[in-house]
Amino acid sequence: MSERIDVDVAGGRLATFGLGASRSEAPPVLAIHGITSSSRTWLAIARNLGDRAGLIAVDLRGRGRSNELPPPFGLDAHVRDMIAVLDHFGLERATVAGHSLGAYVAARLATTHPDRVERLVLVDGGLTIPDSKDVDQEKFIEEFLGATLARLEMTFPDLAAYVDWWKAHPAFADSDIAPEDLEKYAAHDLVGEPPEMRSSVNPQVVRDDGLDLFSAPDAERLALPAMLLCAPKGMVDDPNPMQPLAVVERWAEADPDRRQAVQVPGVNHYTIALGAHGARAVATAIADVVAARSR
Repeated sequence: MSERIDVDVAGGRLATFGLGASRSEAPPVLAIHGITSSSRTWLAIARNLGDRAGLIAVDLRGRGRSNELPPPFGLDAHVRDMIAVLDHFGLERATVAGHSLGAYVAARLATTHPDRVERLVLVDGGLTIPDSKDVDQEKFIEEFLGATLARLEMTFPDLAAYVDWWKAHPAFADSDIAPEDLEKYAAHDLVGEPPEMRSSVNPQVVRDDGLDLFSAPDAERLALPAMLLCAPKGMVDDPNPMQPLAVVERWAEADPDRRQAVQVPGVNHYTIALGAHGARAVATAIADVVAARSR
């Protein structure tokens, strides 16, 4: 199922998509994607969830089918949009899952509106990014996102060319991402007309959201149940993870009754969500959190 439902927000309408569960009584989970991604991050996870939970997967402001929404951007703007989504679906309190930037949005939502969030699943995001302290913030964002930012300036003659670009990406090459998921992921991000097609992502939103990540992590102040799954490899399948296991374990040890740290072996920052092995692990975590909610 991939039903699109648009939600009124400041400046226009935010695109959301129902992914996964076919039964209407399946517990809903708000799912928030990463900084240059879209709702299609959650395709494999939704498939692995089956009827254990249904995902309300958003296209964040400035991306996907929400790419024409105007500023302001940043974590607080996304939180306001997420509150509008919860209100639209009549969810007084929700389980929220976030990947990468989505984890920071989820944590900000939980700390600023604790009455609206019940439990969190944070996927390779939410805590301080290594080497991001005491640096030139603009330069760090440019270097950290690297190929991601370059992609936003590129044009592609058609969808096949864009899919090929992703296949060659170090994090995607030789991965266990299903070909049909990769094509849907790429197609959802592509806008314009051949032969000048491009990513839907507004470069300004990447800069504004990225600079917000230098603030003190909201995940450090969480006072509700949360699980953080981390990848042992980074954004280009490198040995420099975005959320090192030692950092994640210290975060969990600070509140062991409510926090869990899980490293998913053999995945990178992308494949922890998009790959077959990573998606199974994230789906299991979401299902466990949803089941704990009902106990």
